[in-house]
Amino acid sequence: MADLEKILEQYPFVQRDNLIPILQEIQDNYGYLSEEAIVKVGRYLKMPTAKIYGLASFYHHFRFNTKGKYHIKVCNGTSCHARLNTLIIQKIEKLVGIKNEEVTKDGLFSIEETSCMAACGNGPVMSINDEFYPDLTIEKVKEIIDSYKRLEE
Repeated sequence: MADLEKILEQYPFVQRDNLIPILQEIQDNYGYLSEEAIVKVGRYLKMPTAKIYGLASFYHHFRFNTKGKYHIKVCNGTSCHARLNTLIIQKIEKLVGIKNEEVTKDGLFSIEETSCMAACGNGPVMSINDEFYPDLTIEKVKEIIDSYKRLEE
């Protein structure tokens, strides 16, 4: 994590106000916040790692594990929930063999349930690597996931 040192050097004024921007930049560069990164940030800002982890875990934006090659985000907001997104989530989990915030052993898929994807009129909705799929049905989900699996054959 040599680049982590470069990120920290961009914040020469060691102050707690820099914590969120530092964590955001680390996640932008590495895709998640590792234990090693949290420890280094704690040392740099002279803060307990438990406080850093507590703050980062409060914000849904921060991740503590890697993403798969195909990162599936599923809306779990009120509108999508009312449109039975739980069935969609169950189907995705069955198709890829993992649950929320997990990564398949081969590193191809990861799943993340989000609170809202701002497509309330088109729910249930999911995205894979920021490509959005609205108005989902069980059949559409299977077709979409299968199309990504075929990319790897």
